[in-house]
Amino acid sequence: MLSHRLFIGLSIALLIGTLSACSSSLSQQSSPTVAAKLTSKQLDPILNIPAPKTPGLQTAVFAGGCFWGVEGVFEHLKGVSKVVSGYAGGSNNTANYEAVSAGRSGHAESVQITYDPQQTSYGQLLKVFFAVAHDPTELNRQGPDTGTQYRSAIFFTDNDQEKVAEAYIKQLDRAHVFPKPIVTQIVALQQFYPAEEHHQDFIARNPKYPYVVVNDLPKLERLRQEFPEMTKGF
Repeated sequence: MLSHRLFIGLSIALLIGTLSACSSSLSQQSSPTVAAKLTSKQLDPILNIPAPKTPGLQTAVFAGGCFWGVEGVFEHLKGVSKVVSGYAGGSNNTANYEAVSAGRSGHAESVQITYDPQQTSYGQLLKVFFAVAHDPTELNRQGPDTGTQYRSAIFFTDNDQEKVAEAYIKQLDRAHVFPKPIVTQIVALQQFYPAEEHHQDFIARNPKYPYVVVNDLPKLERLRQEFPEMTKGF
């Protein structure tokens, strides 16, 4: 467990560092801009993974910019039991904050979502990922955060996840949901590496942190307003 003094030091470093896990810039992060106001039902994936007959938890791994806000969004979804911030797309020896934030490790800041497919589905997680959690039309950046470590990516764990992700992006593109092309990568997950402890549950522990107030709390508000039937804990 981090000491209080160490946590304060890390917080200060995050605020003033030019190469931080999430930029110290207070410019508001862009949000998905849809071409037309679509309902939750209209955004439902046409192709989805059916709930298995045998109960059990499943996981999904998404990358959509700074993991603080993406984690915060999925923590408020019904059927989700755990969300872990971490790194995916690179190797074990560079799966750390310093290497990833330098932008040369190959990793993307990501979240691993553990969910109950009897209560929600992989397709529903994708819907929230594209509609609320990040802007899938931004290449190698999200709002004030720039670099490949902030890229939009879906790390699939099996063929079903790959097929559903590919089909959903095609569905959104055909419907012209976004005014710009979707640039989200779909790649096989090799390994997910949990981030350092002080990055976990960051919004819940630091709700008044300037970056959180400007970039992440608006996401939670959009989630509450646009998908009230899917949310918990507000």
